[in-house]
Amino acid sequence: MNLADCYRVLGLRSGASFAEIKASYRRLARQYHPDVNAGDQRAKEKFIELTAAYQQLLTAVQPQNQGAETAERSPQAAQSAASRPVKTRVVRRPPKVEMNPRLSEIEQRLKEQSYDQLQELLKHHRYPRAIALVEGLAQRIAHDPEVRQWQAIAYQRWGRHLIQLNQLDKARVYLKKALRTDPHNRSLWAEVERDFRTLEERY
Repeated sequence: MNLADCYRVLGLRSGASFAEIKASYRRLARQYHPDVNAGDQRAKEKFIELTAAYQQLLTAVQPQNQGAETAERSPQAAQSAASRPVKTRVVRRPPKVEMNPRLSEIEQRLKEQSYDQLQELLKHHRYPRAIALVEGLAQRIAHDPEVRQWQAIAYQRWGRHLIQLNQLDKARVYLKKALRTDPHNRSLWAEVERDFRTLEERY
């Protein structure tokens, strides 16, 4: 999607503010969330589209209060600051996600932001929303092995949770989807085998 499409998906005019984008996404995400529309494929696809559009706009639109601190300084303070030499300090942090040279800069940033959001959703056991997020990301960034790994992990975690809820047939479906999504991941296979043993004990 280009930016105009992203605004359209969120029901906004082009050039809408960061706050308007955020508010519109929250409203529409509540309306089309998979938890609210269980079994509704069209709602799921709409939620995925909304999330992809929102993530892309976040990379292009800055919060309006960015730089507000500078604007509130007195003219004297601003002039004094401008006359001082600028010292740039580079802080190197280990990357949270792998750099994929096949991705554009916008796609790489989308991937990084989605990773943060995915970790929060998994942390709070919001598995259907985590799956919707990562499936949308996999559609937007195809053939990225790390994204495929995240997708498989989301399926596996949801499958394990379904076992705890005693929804055993549904759990089996998602555990199998995890293996199909990332079949060469040995760590994932070990976790899924453990889940299958637990599942068999429940039958």
